Amino acid sequence: MSFEKFHAIEALIRRGREVAAGMDVVSFDLFDTLLVRRIHDPDLVKLPVARFIAARTVEAGQPWPWQKVQKLRDDIEKQHRRETAKTFVDHEACYPRVMLEALVQIFGAEKGGALLPEVTDYELRMENSMLVPRREMVAWLRDLAAAGKRIFILSDIYLPASHLEVLVDHAGFLDQVEAVISSADTFLAKASGKGYALVRDRFALAGLKWLHVGDNPVSDGLRPAEAGITALVLHDATEKHRKAVVKRYVNYSGGRPFWRGRALQQLMQPLEGENLHRSELYVEGFNFLAPLLGGFVQHIAEQCRARGIGKVFFLSREGWTFKRFWEQSIPYLFPDGRLPEIEYLYVSRMALAGASCAHQGLTRANADIAFLPPGNRDFRDLCRIFNLDVAALAPHLQRHELAVDTCLSHLHEGYVPWDKVRFYELLEDQAFQDEIKRQVAEPGEALHRYLAGAGFFAHRRVALVDIGWLGTIQRFLYEAVQHRDDCPVCHGFLFAATRGIPYPTTAGNSVEGVIYDRDRFDMAGSTILYARDLFEEACRAPHPTLNGYKLTAEGYELQFRGTDDNTGQAELQQDRYFSPLQQGVFDGAARYGAASALLGYSLPDYKPWLNCLLAGKLAFPRCREVTRIRQRHHLDDFYGRHVPKKVHVKGSRHLWDSSLWRLSLDPLLRLRYFLRHLRERIKE
Repeated sequence: MSFEKFHAIEALIRRGREVAAGMDVVSFDLFDTLLVRRIHDPDLVKLPVARFIAARTVEAGQPWPWQKVQKLRDDIEKQHRRETAKTFVDHEACYPRVMLEALVQIFGAEKGGALLPEVTDYELRMENSMLVPRREMVAWLRDLAAAGKRIFILSDIYLPASHLEVLVDHAGFLDQVEAVISSADTFLAKASGKGYALVRDRFALAGLKWLHVGDNPVSDGLRPAEAGITALVLHDATEKHRKAVVKRYVNYSGGRPFWRGRALQQLMQPLEGENLHRSELYVEGFNFLAPLLGGFVQHIAEQCRARGIGKVFFLSREGWTFKRFWEQSIPYLFPDGRLPEIEYLYVSRMALAGASCAHQGLTRANADIAFLPPGNRDFRDLCRIFNLDVAALAPHLQRHELAVDTCLSHLHEGYVPWDKVRFYELLEDQAFQDEIKRQVAEPGEALHRYLAGAGFFAHRRVALVDIGWLGTIQRFLYEAVQHRDDCPVCHGFLFAATRGIPYPTTAGNSVEGVIYDRDRFDMAGSTILYARDLFEEACRAPHPTLNGYKLTAEGYELQFRGTDDNTGQAELQQDRYFSPLQQGVFDGAARYGAASALLGYSLPDYKPWLNCLLAGKLAFPRCREVTRIRQRHHLDDFYGRHVPKKVHVKGSRHLWDSSLWRLSLDPLLRLRYFLRHLRERIKE
């Protein structure tokens, strides 16, 4: 008996349609025929399961290394196969029996049995994350079912049919199949031919014309042919090459950290029917931003577990995206559930600035922060930022020989250093500080009520997650509540920390940059500074910025910026433009979680590759990339409307501010900016 072999799926299906016309029954192999794996070695899916079980042993007070858990599982499976071989031709094992025995040996009979469903659910979830339906093959299967053919799925694997049905259902075609048959249930496999006889007898297929389709020349070709079944075998060279590439990246990553991030990104890539036409912005979100955000939130989760942090608060509008990414990726990475609570907190610099003065008044450091943006010039800008009444404070300025329009920033014309000295003396004036506290008392109380309702004071340790860059939001938030006895220890995690102004780190309030931190020399990572606005706009929540907190009889009210003015409309336009980019980020979240869980790596392992992405995309971008992902509009209420001196304007220009014609025609432009960037970083 012989079978037909094909090297392209299109050729097999074309021939299959011809043959199937005269058939009553069509059966399919499952793996590498109807479904393909992202990973080259299916046994790698077992590793995150071993890490999950190891995490459970820690909770039980008898910690096992995950490697020991995996070895136990492998040894038990081998023993089961040896026992099966004494009675059956096929040396098969059955997953529930293997896993139950392993869990009982680790946890005891009662706890091990109770844990089996949880472990099984996670293993099947990881399997599903690594499986992709072959679009053409599944479409053909549907056509056959619609034509009235009896459809079966046959698989030689240690997973029983009930588990395979979960995988097929997730793939979306279980309703087209009469039955799923696994060798794990009977120990009769396709490899020996016994499985075909079993199916023929169980489903009364004797005398019916039967076509089988698979990828193994023995199990799916020779054995069905020997049983009188027409067989078509797929030998897909393209798929084998893809797996060889994955294998190479994974093997390289064992000794060379750079390849760990490359292996991660390879496992995240869409396959088969997932390869739909997408906009270029979507691709940027999926390929560029998603790995960066994945490493960011994974690091935060690991630190929360290590430090005993009870709740994570995602701050500002960028936190909305971080929280959503966390929800889709972290369950794959930490299935044991030992994670902090999470909540999105409505905050902004503008909303918190005034509230931070309610107890401590206006500090010199916070006043200096207000004059960091080049567009801020005088006391009116300070009052705008801290939500203060200029008129009520004017008499206090007059006592110190200052006016509301006195220039207080060295970036502007008319600046006199002595005026800044008078301003600092004003900050020491108790009457001035009392008036400020009076003006912001109600917003400060409204903030406290909002935080109490969000559970901020109910935890001993909390994490505050923000985009960056100076940590201003966390600074203002902590200063607004630090006087309370129930103020928690605040662990700040910034996507990137530029530290342009020293952060007041204390035992109760710390901040660190994750992807980049100026306090840790990282030249490649520092290229994130090229396009900070890009990350803010790409991660921004689809709601207006928060202007402040209003005290009401019922408690508090959140006050948002309007969207009916030109600035608000421009921001909405920017949101619509970046919508595909954000969707790419969110679609990459679960892929990141599953891929990283399988590889067993974390941010330090991926950092060399992520730095490569940052430097290539931001320091040496193609013109098309700049055209695509450079923001169209960027709202910054902190930034005033004054124009600084030309020398400061010129010095603040960056590569991503350059015109497209200059990016296209100046071959040394990127190199000059990069050399300038190197000098600036070295001087820091």
